[in-house]
Amino acid sequence: MKMKKKLKVGDWVEVCSKEEILNSLDRNGCLDGMPFMPEMLKYCGKTFQVYKRAHKTCDYTTPAPNRTRRMERTIHLETRCDGKAHGGCQAECLLYWKEAWLKPLGRNSNDASLPTKLPPQGGMNRVACTGCSESQLWANTQVADPNGDPTYICQTTQIPYATTYLAWWDLRQYFEDYWSGNVGIGRLVSGFVYSMYYHLSQAGIGVGPAMRWFYDKFHGLWGGTLFPRKPGLIPEGKPTPTVKLNLQPGELVRVRAHDDILRSVDVGNKNRGMYWDAELVPYCGKTYSVLKRISTIIDEKTGKMVTMKNPCIVLDTVLCQARYSPCRMLCPKSMYPYWREAWLERVEIANRDNNIAEHTSGDAIISPVLNASSNSIALPLEATDDH
Repeated sequence: MKMKKKLKVGDWVEVCSKEEILNSLDRNGCLDGMPFMPEMLKYCGKTFQVYKRAHKTCDYTTPAPNRTRRMERTIHLETRCDGKAHGGCQAECLLYWKEAWLKPLGRNSNDASLPTKLPPQGGMNRVACTGCSESQLWANTQVADPNGDPTYICQTTQIPYATTYLAWWDLRQYFEDYWSGNVGIGRLVSGFVYSMYYHLSQAGIGVGPAMRWFYDKFHGLWGGTLFPRKPGLIPEGKPTPTVKLNLQPGELVRVRAHDDILRSVDVGNKNRGMYWDAELVPYCGKTYSVLKRISTIIDEKTGKMVTMKNPCIVLDTVLCQARYSPCRMLCPKSMYPYWREAWLERVEIANRDNNIAEHTSGDAIISPVLNASSNSIALPLEATDDH
């Protein structure tokens, strides 16, 4: 049986039953190299809309610069891993769903015009489906190293085995970004314009300073930010500031101005090992609610659990949108950026009754009267810092 069309953003799907999915897996609990994880079982039988088509994804298992890799017949739903089968990892990564684990329902949940089950998938990493039990599924989440410490296996650590090489200049991926509904034409065009502008400014032909000045001077004309890729102001080897606000879920914070944050990171754009990335710049000056504190995550490179010395912060509705990343532009992974408390300032609402929150494209604006406490500062995360 053939699908009439690929799944697109907004299509309705039903997650197959646990038995159907387990029967689609190999003995390692994978399909085309992608693990089905125990954290996903609770979604079986439920109905969702397609959030993004995961035709490509970022690979953080390799050294920087991190790049995207091609992925076949995979989508994202608005479902995230809770880490319960992986040592309590708090990263809350967006889950990958192979289309064979889903039953398409069309553009609305009552549309039966599409097949109710997809055909078996094929691919370079295809392994014969032998079926997998639920107990095997749990056992496959980790292996012990020679010291007896667990090395975790999850969807993000297995990206190299579930994907194939994708060159950044392969234009087909950007057509699919648009036709899948992942991005609109405006975001696609602005991404290309910025990419050309940035690479010309870095070409070493003497126009870089003038181009960056022009960008900063006139960015308001196109509703953008200051030039997003600027180095920090602290010399290499000098200590970067530590700020402890003890922020808790539900508290309101304002992201500090871009120039203020650059004063808290070194010339490599790090604050105690955590990287301040250009993808965070669009959120500067805006107000958000604290979603959670993060202290333990799985290092995608090693599969080891990492405990941070200083917890970082995740903000509600704030996602990486891959706007400015030269080798992974428009990646749909939508990971939560991690923020140092040194990059945020606590906000008090003078009149809660009149507070209005607006959420547009991951940006939240809270009004009316907001007073920032004077003794706080506010930064995201590289996978490992000095914790």
